[in-house]
Amino acid sequence: MNRPEFIFATALILLVFFFLGWFASWLIHRLTRVSQADMGELEQMAQALHEAEETRDRAVAYAESREAELTNHLSQTEAELRAAMDGLRDARREAEELRDHIERMQKRIE
Repeated sequence: MNRPEFIFATALILLVFFFLGWFASWLIHRLTRVSQADMGELEQMAQALHEAEETRDRAVAYAESREAELTNHLSQTEAELRAAMDGLRDARREAEELRDHIERMQKRIE
């Protein structure tokens, strides 16, 4: 095989492989192409995801506001409980003082 034949054979082999590569690329592109129906379905899924995220955000905001409201209510209730317990303690001390006073008065009378 002389030099021109070798160059021609090499060029022919490279050309064949180029066309095989191009054909494989075209075939893969044809087989993996996204159809309009798939695009519509993806669009619907994206819309549903967006709506779900908005719903989640609203639910989180509601939960946070409700938590703040309940925390505030709990703080008020605890303050009322402390005030009631202080009042009860004062009333018990006063009742004990009155009992002691009544007992002393009865001992003086006897």
